[in-house]
Amino acid sequence: MKKSCKVTVNQLQVGNFIRLPVAWKDHPFLFNSFRLKQEAQIQLIRNLGINHVFVDLERSDVPPLPPDTLPEPQPLHKLDSLREAMDKDKLEKIEQLKKMRRELHKTEQSFNRSISMMRNLINKLRSRPLNAVNDAKDLVQDITKQLLESDNLVLHLMNDAKKEDGIYFHSLNVAVLCMLIAKELGWGRGEIEAIGLGALFHDIGKLKVPQQILKKQGPLTTPEINFIKQHPLFGAEMIKLADNFPEAALPAITQHHEFLDGSGSPKGLKEKDLDKMAQLVAAINQYDSLCHPDVMTHAKTPYAALGYLYKNFRTKLNQEYVGMLIKMLGIYPPGSVVELSSGQYGMVMSVNVSKLLFPRIMVYDPLVPKDQAPIVDLEAEGLSILRCLPPSALPEKVFNYLNPRERVSYFFGSESKS
Repeated sequence: MKKSCKVTVNQLQVGNFIRLPVAWKDHPFLFNSFRLKQEAQIQLIRNLGINHVFVDLERSDVPPLPPDTLPEPQPLHKLDSLREAMDKDKLEKIEQLKKMRRELHKTEQSFNRSISMMRNLINKLRSRPLNAVNDAKDLVQDITKQLLESDNLVLHLMNDAKKEDGIYFHSLNVAVLCMLIAKELGWGRGEIEAIGLGALFHDIGKLKVPQQILKKQGPLTTPEINFIKQHPLFGAEMIKLADNFPEAALPAITQHHEFLDGSGSPKGLKEKDLDKMAQLVAAINQYDSLCHPDVMTHAKTPYAALGYLYKNFRTKLNQEYVGMLIKMLGIYPPGSVVELSSGQYGMVMSVNVSKLLFPRIMVYDPLVPKDQAPIVDLEAEGLSILRCLPPSALPEKVFNYLNPRERVSYFFGSESKS
């Protein structure tokens, strides 16, 4: 059976999944490809001045009508008013899209500044530890201020990291997610800043692990594994050179690989001996490490990582914190590749923390330029997500268009309510 066929506009019926052979700006529909839901859509297509469209037979609920089908009479005055309303709605959506892109660009600028600060303060740590900690405090205080002053937070997917920047992206990602969850848990400003500071520095002990071990291609030996397991203690030694580092933030460094059941490292501590901030950093660190393991072929999608964390770490991680992470990121976290109820592929770009069931999705449409790809609000468009996909399952042209991130990093912005 053919996957798609070219048919006349008179052959269309409700339930056909179609692709319009005209530029996106030359019709009133939000997409060039969509499933016909009502007769009025067919009448509008017949009035676009085109003779043929393409029908995707696999995605259609019904086949097209026979070739000799005659069109139904059209009440033109009703179509004119419908076309006018749809054109107005599309223009409004284009303006909303421009506004969303501006908000995303603003967030990316903040994120890039934060990454640059992370890079500088980590580089300062060996030679000027006091300065490094002061810089980190400035960064954390700035993030905390944004968090506490906004009541309409949106978590955005950020750009990919360069491989050599992995530690900065990982540390900032863990810090941002920890601080967001701390806010949602009702922690005070001092605790939010302390966990942010501890999370920023949680992996600095890896700077004392030889690169040939960290970047080793094959399996590590037992002594090498044991050496890496000591990095939280190495980190504590480094940070103690700065006497301006708050004591409350230290367990986030020393205990971020400890588990509630005593199976963690480096000391095998159990729940009663674990600091609450360290328990939160441990949960977020584990999530980010599942998404970005040392061997990237083992990487899980954000959607799969949350499920894996929930199922496999019940006795190891604080379940209140894991539950809050799942609640905050939503069922489909930013970075997830999804198939929509419309039959289209998309990538989750952002979630509004107060509307988790309706993330913003960048949708694949081959007739719309990539830099103008529609970013749709599922709630507004009446769409839903059918399933989450690994990026490798996408057709090559869809993969290149959506550009799934190899490293999934988050940063937040404030969404205006107008």
